[in-house]
Formats: sequence, C-alpha cells, structure tokens
Amino acid sequence: MTDRTAAVRRETAETEIEVTLGLDGDGDSTVDTGVGFFDHMLEAVATHGLFDLTVRCDGDLEIDDHHTVEDVGIALGEALAEALDDGRGIVRYADRRVPLDEAVADVVVDVSGRPRFYFDGGFSQPSVGEFTSDMARHFAESLATNAGLTLHVAVEGDNAHHEIEALFKALARALDDATRIDDRRGDTPSTKGEL
Repeated sequence: MTDRTAAVRRETAETEIEVTLGLDGDGDSTVDTGVGFFDHMLEAVATHGLFDLTVRCDGDLEIDDHHTVEDVGIALGEALAEALDDGRGIVRYADRRVPLDEAVADVVVDVSGRPRFYFDGGFSQPSVGEFTSDMARHFAESLATNAGLTLHVAVEGDNAHHEIEALFKALARALDDATRIDDRRGDTPSTKGEL
C-alpha cells in the first residue's frame, strides 16, 4: 500500500490555509482555524475517522466565519482526493448513523469521483459560539465537491451543538469506512476500471 497522505496549501484574498492529512493514522490532530467550535469539530473528524490531521487557517474572521469554514472544506477535500489517488483497493461506499443525545445524523458516501451533495434537515439554533450552524452543511458540501464524493447527509434534533457534532462524527466514521483498504480487492472498485 502506498503512503496515503497529502498536504494542501490554499491562499486567497480571504484565507491562508495549510492542511495535512494521513488516511491511515491514529486520530492525531492539530487544528487552529480561529473558530473554536469548528476546531472542535475538525478534531472530532480526526479522532473518529482515525485520520492524522493538521489544519491551520488565517481567515477574515472580522467579517464572519463563512470563508474560513468553506475554504477549509475545499482544502480538506483536495487533500482527501490527493491522498486517495486513484482509489485503488478502497471499500468506496459507506453509511453511518451517529447519535448525540437527542440528535442523530446520517451520512452516506460514495467515493465516486462524481461530486454531488444532498442535505436533509436543519439546525435548531442559528449558531454555536462563533460558528454559524448552516456552515456545517456548507462545509460538508465543499468537502464533497472538492474530494469528488457523492454525499448524502441528514440531521435531526433539538440542539444545534448536538446536531452538528453528530454530523461531523458520522461524516468521520463514513469516510473512515469508505476509504479503508479492502484486502480482497487490488483494483479500483468500479466496473469502469476507474473512479
């Protein structure tokens, strides 16, 4: 198996981002985006996906959290695509349902090379700390678009903190499952021969 890691740097007028990702990690993370709750969610992705993850972002938080969250999603998606390379040997499909108290999130993923995103549900409060709740949806969409994932997400509950955390944990578990190497498979998991 090749080294399934990637490093991505993204610089715009709105953000400067560095992301490193190791798919076959131990769940170690170092995250600093300037948005505390978002940092906590990215750390949860590393922990529950067993990914080694470093994210550093200097964004225009004096405006709001949108560019920071969106651009981290873009950079992490690019890193995921790079680390997966041609997807040779991966499981490809996965689904996870994760609860957190009264909230529950469902994530279904196909590492297909065909970016599509579907979302069902909403968030019970407009923000959690400095994190705008709807940015959880937008982060997942940015990740899917730039990693080449077909991603279906559904969320329900009564507390936005719980809803968003369940979403990020379900996303982590589904990505871990889908990107694992299947020892029975040596080729790309597609009848077309490529993703």
